[in-house]
Amino acid sequence: MERLQKYLSNCGVASRRKSEELIKEGRVKVNGETILELGFKVDINDIVSVDGVDVKKEDKVYYLLYKPEKIISSVKDDKGRKTVIDLIDTKEKIFPIGRLDYDTSGLLLLTNDGNLSNLLTHPSHNINKIYSVKLSGIIKSSEVKELEKGIVIDGVKTKKSIVKIKKIDKKNNKSYVEITITEGRYHQVKNMFAYFGYQVVKLKRTNYAFLDLSNLRIGEYRKLTPKEVKKLYSLK
Repeated sequence: MERLQKYLSNCGVASRRKSEELIKEGRVKVNGETILELGFKVDINDIVSVDGVDVKKEDKVYYLLYKPEKIISSVKDDKGRKTVIDLIDTKEKIFPIGRLDYDTSGLLLLTNDGNLSNLLTHPSHNINKIYSVKLSGIIKSSEVKELEKGIVIDGVKTKKSIVKIKKIDKKNNKSYVEITITEGRYHQVKNMFAYFGYQVVKLKRTNYAFLDLSNLRIGEYRKLTPKEVKKLYSLK
């Protein structure tokens, strides 16, 4: 027996949290009956459907995408914009692990493995994410030290980070910075630099844990190897 939201997540319908929302919205049926209870359990003999479409467990798949800018990190978009799902040729119902902003490029993982998604997005696991940042303005070394120690955004102090100044372009009033964070708060990198009055002109995630964008051009993707998947599971 398995909790319904976990079953949906393992079927690749959505992340476990999103699956809980589907249940609350009355969009999930088990054996023809609408289920609203998050603790409801199912087994392999039950017929589970979402929006009238039967779902079943699929083989697990794992992709690493070099996301371009102006692409939505979602399964679908109510405004009809292109999503990261549109970039990957697969028959499985995959979803992104976490998200990158519409105007942010870089490394994004996608899968139909809800367990791995929950593991990697849980805030207690402190997974390193590295971003390359182009700033409008010349950042000060004193501000870098403050960022590394943690600053208060929306009443909550950010965790410690690593900030490296890669290049200062005084002529064009630009700074090029690399920042490593372990959190995934909304617009976090942009808000961290905005704290000091800097605008993020360009933002790219270059690394996620031990993974990087090697041998990929923007818009391209590859499957993770079994060894990489196993290593991701070991991060907890």
